[in-house]
Amino acid sequence: MGLRETKKQQTRTAIADAALPLFLEHGFDQVTVAEVARHAGVSTNTVFNYFPTKEDLFFDRQAEVEDHLAALVRDRASDACPVETIRDDLLTALRHDAPALGLHPDAPRFWQVIHDSAALRAREREIGERTEAMLATALAAHPPHTSTGPNQGDHPTLTLLAGAITGTHRAALRELQRRILSGEPPTKARDHVATAAARAFTLLCSGLHTDADRTSRERRLPR
Repeated sequence: MGLRETKKQQTRTAIADAALPLFLEHGFDQVTVAEVARHAGVSTNTVFNYFPTKEDLFFDRQAEVEDHLAALVRDRASDACPVETIRDDLLTALRHDAPALGLHPDAPRFWQVIHDSAALRAREREIGERTEAMLATALAAHPPHTSTGPNQGDHPTLTLLAGAITGTHRAALRELQRRILSGEPPTKARDHVATAAARAFTLLCSGLHTDADRTSRERRLPR
């Protein structure tokens, strides 16, 4: 990355870093872009150059989130089950208390801000829809092996599979949020969700493979 790109990235990060504390303290709808610009030490036009909408300021890592599951499928070994790959990534993130999952003190306030804003809830749904569409595209380009061999060209089935995978992934994160917002200790919530997610993803995975394959894959479930 050249100097110009580095400076642009630094400016973008500085703006996002200035925005989030304001949103967490006052709520998304109560904060203006002009206030964010003032706290970041830039003009309002500069903010819009980097973030076309105020929702983009809040979800500043949106593109990375939307591509995450698809990237796992694209980058997996050719004979690896995509469901297993996504399952293992989630379980590893839970096991290591990955910040992206919200296992930190500010997470409940972050989730509450989303809950309190219709605009953010709508954007969150859009992110989920794009995540699913990108995963479907990745599955079509890198299809799973089924009991009858590579699932080449079965786009309707792969589209439905993408919906099942993203739905399960989203439900696991939502359950984690629900437990933590209800006052459950994060580590206990994490362990409950990890157990449930492992079972749910394994059920999805078992539908793609023969009984012999299923037994072998269940033995490889991360501990």
